[in-house]
Amino acid sequence: MISLRTYVFIDSLQPQLAVYMGTVSQGFLPVPGDACLWMEVEPGMSVHQLSDIALKATRVHLGSQVVERAFGSMVFHHRDQSDVIEAGHSILNRLSTNEHKRQKCRIAWKEIVRSITPDHAVLINRQDRRGSMILPGQSMFILETEPAGYIVYAANEAEKAANITLVDARAVGAFGRLTLAGKEADIDAAAQAAISAIENLSGM
Repeated sequence: MISLRTYVFIDSLQPQLAVYMGTVSQGFLPVPGDACLWMEVEPGMSVHQLSDIALKATRVHLGSQVVERAFGSMVFHHRDQSDVIEAGHSILNRLSTNEHKRQKCRIAWKEIVRSITPDHAVLINRQDRRGSMILPGQSMFILETEPAGYIVYAANEAEKAANITLVDARAVGAFGRLTLAGKEADIDAAAQAAISAIENLSGM
């Protein structure tokens, strides 16, 4: 039996998140403004048959496909929102389910560290960065979610809400992790937007 862990529709990828996704994408690269659907299922190997259904039913592009031991994730994107929505519906119909039966997002960790020191910034940039750099004196917001895929939705909503820097957004594995940097007020606004966005998603 295939279970739906994450189902997230993003109406318009924000510039930093779109570019970040492009750096780690294995397939067709998204561009800012694309609509995007991030899905995570269990067991992981089921992503192949489900991706096939979506690709044959619509014009969406497969941006990424990750198959892990337990979970698998698929990322579809297209300029036309209706194609992305229809791709999701085709998979949901195959699974005889709906998006409200996805796994409810759980916040595993949230934290704001204010006025990062130079030593701390250097280590973060060397160890935990795939996006932009965090600078000394900036504040940092860290968010971890379970399932991992909800991190992309949190990142997109945070970028919509405030002038922040996307440092990292890891959305595969057991937990997702988001790291943002910016001025203190911007980080506060981004954190609130990210948390509110995922808390308001339905799920079981």
